[in-house]
Amino acid sequence: MEIRLDDMTDSQVIALIGQHLRSMEDYSPAASIHALDLDNLRRPDITFWTVWEGDELLGCGALKDLGGGHGEVKSMRTATAHLRKGVARYVLQHIVAEARQRGYYRLSLETGSNEAFDPAKKLYATFGFELCRPFADYQEDPYSVFMTMEL
Repeated sequence: MEIRLDDMTDSQVIALIGQHLRSMEDYSPAASIHALDLDNLRRPDITFWTVWEGDELLGCGALKDLGGGHGEVKSMRTATAHLRKGVARYVLQHIVAEARQRGYYRLSLETGSNEAFDPAKKLYATFGFELCRPFADYQEDPYSVFMTMEL
């Protein structure tokens, strides 16, 4: 697996982000979906990476700078054909390492509350993320789970 800083112009990447956004609609009402589209992922406060094996896209993830030494994990997604192969762990390791390198003191995330998100929540917990209250601009939402870790 190779992780790459990505500009989100490859058709495979565009398709994966589209799939990610569509799948969120299966579990949450529109007002509770916090996944970012391509335009929002291209904002200067967000760094986006993809994971590849040769020419095949395996997954992606992003790090948003919230300011004040606080970062947010965004857009974690594994391509369906590569689920349960360690792709998400690989991306998350990279994001955590990057946050530490940047000198962040805290890394947080929002994910879904539905049981479909249980594997992601378990992965985050293995890295030391713990449940927390909403952070940044988030509000309490029955469709959201908030997690954080000190670095």
